[in-house]
Amino acid sequence: MTARTNAKINVVDLFAGCGGFTQGFHSYEPTPGQASPFRSVAAVEFDHAAAATYASNFGEGTENNCEVFPGDIKKWDPTPHKGNVDVILGGPPCQGFSGLGKENPLDPRNALWREYVKVVSALEPKIFVIENVDRFFSSPEYKALQASNKQGLLRNYNLTEKMILNAADFGVPQARRRAIVIATHKDLPPLGGPDPTHEKKSMKGNQELFDLSGRLPWESVEGIFKKSPFHAPNTTLPDRKVKILGKEIPGTYLTSDLHIGRNPTQLSLARYREISPGGNRNDLRGKYATVHGESVYLSTKSWDGHDKGSGDVMGRLRLNTPSVTIRTEFFKPEKGRYLHPTADRPITHYEAALIQGFPEDFQWCGTKVQIARQIGNAVPVGLSGALAKHIHKYFNSLGQGLR
Repeated sequence: MTARTNAKINVVDLFAGCGGFTQGFHSYEPTPGQASPFRSVAAVEFDHAAAATYASNFGEGTENNCEVFPGDIKKWDPTPHKGNVDVILGGPPCQGFSGLGKENPLDPRNALWREYVKVVSALEPKIFVIENVDRFFSSPEYKALQASNKQGLLRNYNLTEKMILNAADFGVPQARRRAIVIATHKDLPPLGGPDPTHEKKSMKGNQELFDLSGRLPWESVEGIFKKSPFHAPNTTLPDRKVKILGKEIPGTYLTSDLHIGRNPTQLSLARYREISPGGNRNDLRGKYATVHGESVYLSTKSWDGHDKGSGDVMGRLRLNTPSVTIRTEFFKPEKGRYLHPTADRPITHYEAALIQGFPEDFQWCGTKVQIARQIGNAVPVGLSGALAKHIHKYFNSLGQGLR
């Protein structure tokens, strides 16, 4: 593979979302204060609001000046970048085999990874990385990916073995398991996965049990909530509009503008008040509250009838542990453990974005629901940064220039 005198590592981000993957690569510092070697040259994202967020942070007119294509990946022509791309990143949509959905093997979104493969074949990067839900490895699509590696478009690449990474093992205050595929061109040595820097550690009294791993304990969410305003959130975003990528859209908003939430009903407020620290829906059994002058039962027949159901429904985040996975509807505590650890409300967009690792000055575009979707779908920035460090060390170990 030919050398290039440019010291930058050129990256293309497919199914880019709002840019969590890219943010992790751009925020990576080889040494403290040193600029990241990674530069994004192109990104593709179908959802216009997410693409607008990406463009606001990394697109034309920013320091990075990346080409952003806001549309169907099938309509994007990658060939102008051929010979100028070192790394391709991407998380093809996973709804078809996510454990949260119907797990329909015929869902057309499952096959979008094939479009990713076509771009890899066209651009021939040194490395590509695929990120997905952990169930990806048991899906027919992963078997098809392996087949493509043997005799299809990916035959010139070495694939890693199945690798499940937990974001909490890399200093992210969130227990989020992701399937990661790292592939290197067959002209280069294979590359395995990064070594965890953190781990879940047992506690005995106030003394941490002795171990020789050298890893730090998992980060808890306590630091996030020390930063976040304790006061009640706003229910609406500031009234702003921006024209970006050819369309007018709400925005831009800084992460610090996102201390927003729903306007809960009196019944919801009564439920929140009864849930103890670390508690969940089970705290509501047998309890009543006066709502609009009437005595109302706080639990439901469904919750009362399911002793073995999810313990996270209407649950409070625990201050001394990482959060559960931040999903796209984190503002609905009936969907999981998304209540504030102590305040009687769900977590806000701001708190969810911080848990995902986005900086305070990250710029967002879209409605409340669109931004929530962007936050929940993003690759945690800290996990992405760990992959950036791992890939940069690999390039340094080759002892050759980038192409």
